Amino acid sequence: MSHPPPAPHEPTNAQKNRTGLHRLWHATRYSLDGLRAGWGEAAFRQEASAALVLLPLSVWLGRGWTEVALLAGSVVLLMVVELLNSGIEAAIDRIGPEWHALSKRAKDMGSAAVLLSLLLCVGIWASAIYQRFLHG
Repeated sequence: MSHPPPAPHEPTNAQKNRTGLHRLWHATRYSLDGLRAGWGEAAFRQEASAALVLLPLSVWLGRGWTEVALLAGSVVLLMVVELLNSGIEAAIDRIGPEWHALSKRAKDMGSAAVLLSLLLCVGIWASAIYQRFLHG
């Protein structure tokens, strides 16, 4: 079923006109499409594979809900930042393959965000392991 083109004053994104459960259903589908697209990125696949081990391990390693939340949250945060970085890279690549200083800057900043979230994750996990096994 095809829809007529929107009038000049109407938004071109049909999602903007949806409400309630209909909007939620479509938003969920878009999010799942995003996860599938992320799975096409090697870095995201590696992080998701690590999460399959680390998320259950966070329940065992954490000493209370706060530590479990920090351990699990740092892993999920890393995956979120990786998806955002992949989105930035895809948008830049859509613009064109030629080198541009602003394109490089955007990609470098996305990469730096991944690095910082990875360092945060490693720091939280190292601290929890130290507390659990080496400090008592």
